Formats: sequence, C-alpha cells, structure tokens
Amino acid sequence: MKFTKMQGCGNDYVYVNGMTETVENKKEEVPFLSDRHFGIGGDGVIFINKGEKADFEMEMYNADGSRSQMCGNGIRCVGKFVYDKGLTDKTEITVESFGAVKYLSLTVGEDNKVSKVKVDMDEPELTAAKVPVKSHMEQAIKMPVEINGNTYEMTCVSMGNPHAVIFVDEITDDMVWVDGKALEIHDCFPERANIEFVQVLSPNHIRMRVWERGSGETFACGTGSCACVVAGVLNGLTERKVTVSLLGGDLEIEWNEENNRVYMTGPAVTVFEGEI
Repeated sequence: MKFTKMQGCGNDYVYVNGMTETVENKKEEVPFLSDRHFGIGGDGVIFINKGEKADFEMEMYNADGSRSQMCGNGIRCVGKFVYDKGLTDKTEITVESFGAVKYLSLTVGEDNKVSKVKVDMDEPELTAAKVPVKSHMEQAIKMPVEINGNTYEMTCVSMGNPHAVIFVDEITDDMVWVDGKALEIHDCFPERANIEFVQVLSPNHIRMRVWERGSGETFACGTGSCACVVAGVLNGLTERKVTVSLLGGDLEIEWNEENNRVYMTGPAVTVFEGEI
C-alpha cells in the first residue's frame, strides 16, 4: 500500500488514496498503521475517496480504529494531497466528510504546491442534545462537571464532532492527561468528546491543548480550535477573529457574525511518502 504522511500544525495522519489502494478491514489495520513504534505513526489514517456529494470524500479514522466525523487539520491536508498529486487543478474544491460537505480554498506557492488552506467549517451546533451532551441546559454554556475531585465549567460545541471547551488560568499536564482523558469518556457524553483546555492571552489570541477522542493528546485540532473561538465568544472572553496557538503551531479562526459560519486557515505539509 502506498501512503503519504502529512501534518497540519503537528496533527499528523497517514493519507491513502482510496481510489487506487484497497484495505480490507480498516478498523483493524488503522491502529497498526497509526502505531508510532511498530507502524507508520500518526494520529490516525485518512482515506481519500471519490466524493458522491463533493469533489472528494475524506474517510477518517482515529488512531484506535474508531471512525471520526471530521478533522480540521486533516481536511486541509486532503486539499493539498489532491492538488499536489494532480487529482484536481481547481483551487476551490469541496470535500465530503461523514456526509457533510466542506468548502476549501487552496493557496498555491511558487513551487506549484499548496502551502495553506482556508476551510469553511460550517455553522457551530450549540444545542446540547445535538452536540451531543447530556445537560439540563438547552445550550451547555458554563456547564459544571466534576472529574477526579476537580470541578470545571465547560462549554460544549459541535463542529461536526463533539467538543467540551474549558477555560483555565493556566494549562497543566495533569489537566490534559488525567482529567481530559477521563472527561472524554464521561457519562454526559454519549459519543465521547474532544476536551479542550484554553488559556486566554488576549481577546484575539488564545492558547489551547486538546485531548482528542480516540487519539489522546495531539499537537493540534482544527475543529477544536473552531469550537474554542465559538466558546470564547459565548463566554465573552474573545473577539470573533482569533489566533489559536497549539503545540504544533497557530491557526487563524473566524466566527463570522453575518452568516454564523466558522472559517479556519492554516498550513498543510507533506512529511514523506512510502510503501508498506
């Protein structure tokens, strides 16, 4: 099987052209391919297929083999993959992920390779039952949750996948690796959740670390960055245009007030290619 290793802000995946390569049992093979010691290594595997409702389809799996609805960093790399490999000559493309269509604008450099991608991430879903999160509130904003003897206030947002955003004065390893890990599988999340811990540096700049559902802590999360800015606005902590600093780099996020859509702009990088 031929593959391409790519990353967006350090959120790395194994990319496979599903139109030319065949994997019989993806849920069993993905954990091996994602293993950083015995396989290729990555936060998961993304298969790029011909789209039914869009130009292409992104079929995404977490490192544990579970299927994921959406990945912001992953979809940017899909845009780079299909353009750089000549699967399209368009710089405005559509990509379908778990049935939802996203719109991508590709920035092409002097080397005729894509260097940056802007993604229309659609409107955020704030209704608690649709995130989904079990809550007595219609919208889970500043919803208290207790874990490991610690109490947090979380704001829950779906960007095609469920996120719980927690604002703190300072982010610690224990928050992410102990409490974040436990919150992912908390009873209030029927489909598990991505947990973001956020430090507000200014109204236009935040720092975030994420415990991703099915993958653990990753260097970046595109949908999580979008959810954090939405939560920041809802909690009166940020403006609508924000730089999100992640372990692997920065993303530019805008929650447009006129059309309610969230836009994410960031890099997409090819690391290496191979055969396994």
